[in-house]
Amino acid sequence: MYGTIQRAGYVALVVTPVALLVNALAAPAALSMGALTLEGGVLLVGGFAAVVERDHVVGQLGATGFTHRDGRDVVAVVAGAALTYGLSVHAGFGPVLASAAVGLAAGVALPEVDVPVYCGSFVGMASPAVFPSVASLGVAGVVAGLAFVAATESFGGYGGKLGTLALFGCLTTVALSGATFASGTPIQWGRASLIVPVTVVGAVATFALSVRFDLGAVIGSALVGVVAGVALPVALPTVGGTLAAAAFCASFVGMSSPDRLVTERAVALAGVLCGLVFVVVTPVFAGAGGKLGTVAFISCVSVAGASELRDVLGSLTAR
Repeated sequence: MYGTIQRAGYVALVVTPVALLVNALAAPAALSMGALTLEGGVLLVGGFAAVVERDHVVGQLGATGFTHRDGRDVVAVVAGAALTYGLSVHAGFGPVLASAAVGLAAGVALPEVDVPVYCGSFVGMASPAVFPSVASLGVAGVVAGLAFVAATESFGGYGGKLGTLALFGCLTTVALSGATFASGTPIQWGRASLIVPVTVVGAVATFALSVRFDLGAVIGSALVGVVAGVALPVALPTVGGTLAAAAFCASFVGMSSPDRLVTERAVALAGVLCGLVFVVVTPVFAGAGGKLGTVAFISCVSVAGASELRDVLGSLTAR
């Protein structure tokens, strides 16, 4: 039985990014050859990484059962979602600053549950246009919490995994409730020249804080989110909000384990890809929580998948 739940967690982490990319193909930004090439390449190398990960998950099936800690984590996800939604919508923090603040507080004060709380905070970034009440958001939080538990053995160490689970919770709840997404505004490709440097810096800075300074992934990401969420809208009023979201998105890339993205160079490459994917998918699933994390997850899995594919091809040609 628990093996089936683990398979479901793996499927949630595969289907959610694919849904985001496929829906982006219908968006105006996907009409260019560059966007189509980007999505095609991401699906190829990301798909290869997903196949490799599936073999790992199959080897772990049934290793454990549902525990008291799993129940606690589900509650933590829901609590993180509700608190972030309240700060974002009712206290006027906005989604980026609200999620980062909740993550930072959890990382400092509640290290035993900081990861599920941070996952829930991404659900709480959802717009009230999609979830008009905490009750409706809570359903998405429960779904994301269950997915969090189910996906414990899947894609460990990949940045953006938490946001992908949050988006899965939001998409599932929207599909079941008949709610609709907000109206998204495309970002012109010309803005990539501003966004990509920000995503590279955000990813590398988070990785450095997390790994080199040993602050941990949650605190490292949250610190970058707080700084970006406060400083960029003030420094650059016209584009600061978009750049803050891009920086926070990239901070999830930097949450990756060195086992997945070994060096800062790999993190920086994933940061570049993160910025490009961010531009392409911006109009899709507007108002859903977890989309930024899914963009980071796509980028991390793609970079790791490209490396794994290169190693396989290299070994074949060496024979």
